[in-house]
Amino acid sequence: MKLIEMTVTDYLDVVASDAPAPGGGSAAALCGAQGTALVTMVAGQTTSKARYEEAWPVAQKVIDEGMPIYRALTLQVDKDTDAYNLVASAFKLPKATDDEKAVRRKAIADATLVATEVPFETLKLAAAALELAATLPGHYNTNCASDLGVGVHNLHTCAHGAWMNVQINLGGVKDEEKAAFFAEEGKKLMDRANELSETVLETVWKDIRG
Repeated sequence: MKLIEMTVTDYLDVVASDAPAPGGGSAAALCGAQGTALVTMVAGQTTSKARYEEAWPVAQKVIDEGMPIYRALTLQVDKDTDAYNLVASAFKLPKATDDEKAVRRKAIADATLVATEVPFETLKLAAAALELAATLPGHYNTNCASDLGVGVHNLHTCAHGAWMNVQINLGGVKDEEKAAFFAEEGKKLMDRANELSETVLETVWKDIRG
């Protein structure tokens, strides 16, 4: 069964067990999916209220663009665990002969590249969702201010968690050009995620406190 198809308690039980996966990468993706879901919910609570009619176009755009991001992040939950399993399987390959060692080295390198690409994609998705969230301040149902705040915190955690998982695998990426790309672009995405989170949360707290 896919992780995303489990009950919440079954999923958490697996995470809490001594199994190495699902781990931080899958948990980060789930944070992102939950955060995006909250952002789109806030937008829905805006488009459904006549008093916020002026904000409907902004909120509807958040829904239209946010739902595909939400669905993509749910897929990342399993993709991250699959990537870990790929690496673990590669390390278990035989290494008795030179040929076996060569095959094993390539398998490890290929798997490590996948294990870096997956959290990098999670980071990109989190940043994209935060871009949408940042359009809502001043254009949303402020009764949902805390929901927007929790959504942004989830997305911020997702971004940081995904970036950690990129970084921990980066040393094993043998393609120097790809490694440089992940390092440079990932840093830009992380900086942007931090900036967006801070900006939105500042407004959210003002709305909460009135």
